[in-house]
Amino acid sequence: MQGWPEDPAVLLLHGGGQTREMWKPAVESLVQAGRYVISVDLRGHGESDWPEDGRYDLDAYVGDLKAILSELGSRPVIVAASLGGWIASVALAEDGEHLATGLVLVDAPPEIDAQKARKVSDALKKRAETDPGNLPWDVRFLDGFDVQSTLDRISKSASNIKMPVLFVRGALSELTGHEVAARFIENFRNAEFAEIKESRHLVTEERADLFNATLLDFLERRVPRFTPEYRSGSDARTLRDALGCFATGVTVVTGMNGKQEPIGLTANSFTSVSLDPPLLLVCIAKTAGSLDTLTASEHFGVNVLHIGQQGISNTFAKPGQDRFASTPWQRGDHDVPLLAGALANFECRQHEIADGGDHVIIVGEVLRAKFEPRRDPLLYFGGKYRRLHFA
Repeated sequence: MQGWPEDPAVLLLHGGGQTREMWKPAVESLVQAGRYVISVDLRGHGESDWPEDGRYDLDAYVGDLKAILSELGSRPVIVAASLGGWIASVALAEDGEHLATGLVLVDAPPEIDAQKARKVSDALKKRAETDPGNLPWDVRFLDGFDVQSTLDRISKSASNIKMPVLFVRGALSELTGHEVAARFIENFRNAEFAEIKESRHLVTEERADLFNATLLDFLERRVPRFTPEYRSGSDARTLRDALGCFATGVTVVTGMNGKQEPIGLTANSFTSVSLDPPLLLVCIAKTAGSLDTLTASEHFGVNVLHIGQQGISNTFAKPGQDRFASTPWQRGDHDVPLLAGALANFECRQHEIADGGDHVIIVGEVLRAKFEPRRDPLLYFGGKYRRLHFA
């Protein structure tokens, strides 16, 4: 690890048959540019463990990466070459995107000509045969890693990665052509494509100067190191992003209208207020169609959602549909709609209503509450759904 730990983090993953030493020029440039750099050796490479069972399949590598990311104090940008790029792509696409803020794929071809791939593998094996005692990597990984099945998983999962992505290719690379790489980039939702001239497959070694310049340009534009700041009267979006740094649960606030029909809407502005008396509050936007019903009702319900109820959250956040048609519910003791299977249900009597700018603050006295302690909450952070992570 190099740099100041409070600077934005960058995690470097090398390729197969390499070690973290390949990143030396990049590490120096990143630290000078104000980034905190973590460079690691993959299993079976360099100073990392060489497993006795010789397990070098993709899932083993993905598990290693997720374990590393879970230990970091902040979400890094991952810069990963060839094998490392494949590992990072799968790890982030398959239920792990919340662990990073950006992805840079270097010489990580989405498709490989079988004959040329075999040529690379044979060259590594020949090197192992001629210098078996001094290799900084375990030759067993060549047979333990299935390239084709890995590429199949990458092609299917790229569309799940929404963070900023940069794909870097050596313009003279023989493993994957320009057209294949450009087509692959279209599968991502937020990607850029850069080619390093006068370079083949190993761009970080052959043209470190051009690669470092390309990498730093991407980071400064897409994952800037400065801290956004809101001041009174400035951009409301910045304030909203700042408030979004406070992780919350997700609730559905419910009530009955004058026709005894259930109404409800998704809200994450919810908090406990007091235990004696037992009070909680919810904040409802003044533009919400359900606001008049909720403020006029003597009773209302708050339903805290669990991780499996993201679909319900989306349903109750959309206007113009029968939100209860596909959502199981029942009437509570005080005739308010309670969503079945929620993490927690609160039945409340209206205690106080206060003005809250563009929202109305409804304080409720809790009359009845029930909860399911074996479920995990649906979380909301930074404008996205999240889930608990256990170390």
